[in-house]
Amino acid sequence: MDLIRTGLIPAPRVVLLDEDGRRFAFGPEPLLDAGPGTASVARWLRRELGAATGWALPAAGAGDGVGAGGGAVAELRLRIDPDVAGDPGPESYVIDIGEGGAELTGATAAGLFWGAQTLRQLLGPDAYRRAPLPGRAWSLPYARVVDGPRFGWRGMMLDVARHFMPKDGVLRYIDLLAAHKLNVLHLHLTDDQGWRIEIGRYPRLTEVGARRARSRRGHRASPLWNETPHGGFYTQDDIREIVAYAAERHVRVVPEIDVPGHSQAAIAAYPELGNTDVVDTAALGVWDDWGICENVLAPTEAVLRFYEGVFEELLELFPAEVSPFVHIGGDECPKAQWKASPAAQERIRELGVDGEDGLQSWFVRHFDGWLAERGRRLIGWDEILEGGLAPGAAVSSWRGYAGGVAAAEAGHDVVMCPEQHVYLDHRQADGEDEPVPIGYVRSLEDVYRFEPLPPKLSPEAAAHVLGAQANMWTEVTEDQGRVDYQVFPRLAAFAEVVWSWQPAPEERDFAWFEGRMAAHYARLDALGVGYRPPGGPLPWQRRPGVLGRPIEGAPPNV
Repeated sequence: MDLIRTGLIPAPRVVLLDEDGRRFAFGPEPLLDAGPGTASVARWLRRELGAATGWALPAAGAGDGVGAGGGAVAELRLRIDPDVAGDPGPESYVIDIGEGGAELTGATAAGLFWGAQTLRQLLGPDAYRRAPLPGRAWSLPYARVVDGPRFGWRGMMLDVARHFMPKDGVLRYIDLLAAHKLNVLHLHLTDDQGWRIEIGRYPRLTEVGARRARSRRGHRASPLWNETPHGGFYTQDDIREIVAYAAERHVRVVPEIDVPGHSQAAIAAYPELGNTDVVDTAALGVWDDWGICENVLAPTEAVLRFYEGVFEELLELFPAEVSPFVHIGGDECPKAQWKASPAAQERIRELGVDGEDGLQSWFVRHFDGWLAERGRRLIGWDEILEGGLAPGAAVSSWRGYAGGVAAAEAGHDVVMCPEQHVYLDHRQADGEDEPVPIGYVRSLEDVYRFEPLPPKLSPEAAAHVLGAQANMWTEVTEDQGRVDYQVFPRLAAFAEVVWSWQPAPEERDFAWFEGRMAAHYARLDALGVGYRPPGGPLPWQRRPGVLGRPIEGAPPNV
């Protein structure tokens, strides 16, 4: 198959192109025949393709593609067939393009939607524009595409706590995920540096916790500061809009509320949440620095009740059918305040847990059970393994593969997101021009060779790997342009890793992928994505003199 000609990313399982290079040319006003169950995809096509092409895509007659006026065959036909191509996968699809136009068949509406994404790529980069270009003609190659994903969890974590991304930016990223057949947006909504979601019963979480007086510019070793106050949050209606917008595009949203660490913004808003017997929590503000903060939640029943109130509102905003998982963080919780706190020490004795580590596990296990009673599944960073988990809990393996391997072997579901391989805040190249260089060099090729399934996993454990996720932390990415630069083009390589059926990392043909990227860069240009060019950062993408934290050498495979 010659995917270079089509530039399809991620690569489908099968692409059969016409040997003679024939193409179907669309007329000025194509008809759309949308079969039962396809209405949402039809709406998306009319809205997105309609904007780029000027087509209204009026409805043809139902059933056999004959128009309401008789004899008019719809050039675009949408169908649902659970047994499409004999593939039982719910996200699979088939596209057939010939002299009668294009027929898209999905095993479900989700599969059909991914087929529509492939159709858009086949139409060319201008299909991603917001208005039609004068004189543009539209055609498709005669082809048959048979496709379906390797993993069910194909995600990206977006940290909106450190630097707030306005709602329209989140909606834009949902579209960018969908364009790459990624289906999970993990929203990191709270941290020491900001609380970004309105909670009606606790208004100070956003009145106080959603803004900080200043921000360190660069890594925490940098002497530079941005003295402009930073803030923002999503209203509950904003969240409802984000969730509905994502659901229309078959993207699940996983909300994250951090406990018991990464909580200074909440403590600044409600000082009684902190360890008041060792810290003057009333004097704390929202943290303006990066790193791991010592101010953590107090291990009290009152704190549990407070966060139950938060989660009650959260569950209403993120319905189970869209967000079955709720992320509770659970990582990087310093224990110094608990060690110094007489109240925390008494709590350890009351609960009979194993010291301060046992207190952290107590927090996690409480919300594990609380969420399970309400039909949700807890997921957290791999530190939540310490102290044991309930059977339904899942793990985001971030410190490497080891936590994910241990969780999967113990029968827990796992999302692989090792920082050494798929943290997109890590730098993309060596050299002084790379803006605010963080972590290991993770080039486009490095991400393309990422493998979510480590070979040491047993077959039984491998079945517990739901998929993988690329994480975008925003301490040093202050605006949309900086986020775009870090995420793209590497997210395209990641998308192929989690969607396409891959050989071993060392056997993957990066030159083949790079050849297809030539067409994909034009799509990103049409979408207005400020990606890192193959030749390095453009002058306005650099940040000279702003210190990062580069780590030299190859990352460990831990």
